[in-house]
Amino acid sequence: MRRVRYESTGGPLFLEEAPVPAPGPGELLVRTEAIGVTLPVVRKVTEAAEPIPLGGEVAGEVAAVGQDVARFRVGERVTGLCFGHGYADFAVLHEAMASPVPDTVSAVDAVALVRSGLVALGALDAARTEPGEAALITAAASGVGHLAVQVARVRGAGRVVGAVSDPAKADFVGGLGADEVITYDRLDRQDWGEPVDYALDAVGGELLTPAVAALVPGGRLVAYSSGGGTIQAYDLLVGAKSVIGFQMARIARGKPELYERWRQELWRLFAEGALRPAVHGEFALTEAAEAHRVIESRSNLGKVVLRP
Repeated sequence: MRRVRYESTGGPLFLEEAPVPAPGPGELLVRTEAIGVTLPVVRKVTEAAEPIPLGGEVAGEVAAVGQDVARFRVGERVTGLCFGHGYADFAVLHEAMASPVPDTVSAVDAVALVRSGLVALGALDAARTEPGEAALITAAASGVGHLAVQVARVRGAGRVVGAVSDPAKADFVGGLGADEVITYDRLDRQDWGEPVDYALDAVGGELLTPAVAALVPGGRLVAYSSGGGTIQAYDLLVGAKSVIGFQMARIARGKPELYERWRQELWRLFAEGALRPAVHGEFALTEAAEAHRVIESRSNLGKVVLRP
């Protein structure tokens, strides 16, 4: 099979021939049809001390199952998170990380919707939202962010503010249901308008402090970014604000019943037309470096996808 790999921090990425992996106990071997490109994987290529397998979100058909797999059979269509080599013709998924894909849904839509949509749903649940509350969503044009804007609206947010890196993204985010779209420089200047009840942050770093400042007293920020960052305890204390960390893998492994409930809600919203996953572009495996460049430049509107 073909797979994309790199040998030193920062790349370059290259295509190589490799043996088709065998699924272990509780694992599925998936013939990939679509592969999602995410910022955490791009950052690992540029920042990790040692080369890592390029994993991430994949969708395709189950080609083989390992011992003790109970939920899936060969020939079924699935999507899920791969922790090994995902930029490849075949990828291995743990059964707990896999979701069935309806026959009427394309692999590209599944990759754009499921993992990112689950993060959006989970982050909103972690924020303990109430109908009528105001929301701030950073990286609002990203794979997760553009779905979070829509889900916040569906769940009754009274006002949705989308924060983006480039004003050129404003029409896209506004079309998803955001009432206001601001750029990060405005957020940094505390020029975001009225304070919000909760914020979903996918950026981290220097944006954390102004995002906390944008909260009303008692407001909540959910951080699900791989970008790190530091928040002063006094900034939380003075406004009785809270910061909640959210990681999807922990839910999938530790609370499978909650993970399944979110999955069902996600497919329901998609079937009803309440969620519209957007795909910025599709790239061949040989174009993986270009797909990474798009993510690094923050120019994407929605999901970036590789097609084997």
